[in-house]
Amino acid sequence: MRIRQAKDIDHTSWDAFVLDHPEGLPYQLYAWKKAVEKAYGFRGVYLLAEEHGRICGVLPLVWMNVPLLGRKLISLPYCDVGGALAYESAVAAALFAEARKLASLIKFRAVEIRSAVPTSLGCVRNSFPIKKVRMVLELPGDSRTLLAGLKSKLRSQVNKPLRDGLKVRLGGLELVGDFYRTFTENMRDLGSPVHSREWIEAVVGFFGERARVGVVYTPGGLPAAGGIILLHRKTVSIPWASSLRRLNHLNPNMLLYWAFLAFAADNGHSRFDFGRSTPGEGTYKFKEQWGARPQPLFWSDLLTAGGKEIAKLAVKRGRMEALWRRLPLEICNSLGPKVRRWISL
Repeated sequence: MRIRQAKDIDHTSWDAFVLDHPEGLPYQLYAWKKAVEKAYGFRGVYLLAEEHGRICGVLPLVWMNVPLLGRKLISLPYCDVGGALAYESAVAAALFAEARKLASLIKFRAVEIRSAVPTSLGCVRNSFPIKKVRMVLELPGDSRTLLAGLKSKLRSQVNKPLRDGLKVRLGGLELVGDFYRTFTENMRDLGSPVHSREWIEAVVGFFGERARVGVVYTPGGLPAAGGIILLHRKTVSIPWASSLRRLNHLNPNMLLYWAFLAFAADNGHSRFDFGRSTPGEGTYKFKEQWGARPQPLFWSDLLTAGGKEIAKLAVKRGRMEALWRRLPLEICNSLGPKVRRWISL
């Protein structure tokens, strides 16, 4: 077995391996590397294991130079899940060993692994606990069956915005502008710096047919909610979704999520990954009502310092969110993308 860094010429074979693997996720596709490099300028260090000329394992990593924190390798930034993807634990262990070797040569401060499988797969050391889970829904074969399985109250919440004249569109790059309008306002209200529009366009552009942008419009044509889904053969993931709080009475968020769920079910996808939540909090309950079930996240550091650094940052984050919420939207939209590229979560 040989381990090396992937090149752009490996794009097709890398994606074929990820798409064929039952635990593969959209974030592990090669498009994430291209988007990170184009929009934020960080280098993707994508390791692949080969045996007899065929890929038998992958480990996508991104090299981030973070002010005051130094060099870090992260698998993967800006999403919930990266980590190694392999059919045998020995292959995953070899990929992690190569990442540690690289870290020692270039003096990285941390090698963060965000995995959807137990960290024992690959002998990851120095795990640090997180209070987050993935919320995953197993989908039936079509949207009609999915709708019939929802509780009557939830079906009513899905139908209400349609009765009130709201409309939903699914598309690609042509909808990014309308999505971004809802995204920036919602992120300010949540106290979080917003991603740059260039990042969103890079993700949607490089994922191509494996990305869908959804926007819900009021009867007057105002974007009220928007989101983006990324497509693996089995799993659909939703990295970003936003709705305007001032229009919550119209239930645009319910229509948005229903449109995404219906699309996933009708197009042969068997799982919908709602993303990470804290058990018991509002977003957790929102996802749970659709039938999603929690699955643990396994976030670890291959080195010794990273877990401590992340724990310290988590304490400071609450104070920063409260300050950010008080800033005018124009200032948040200007400063947010400059700050957000350094925040890997």
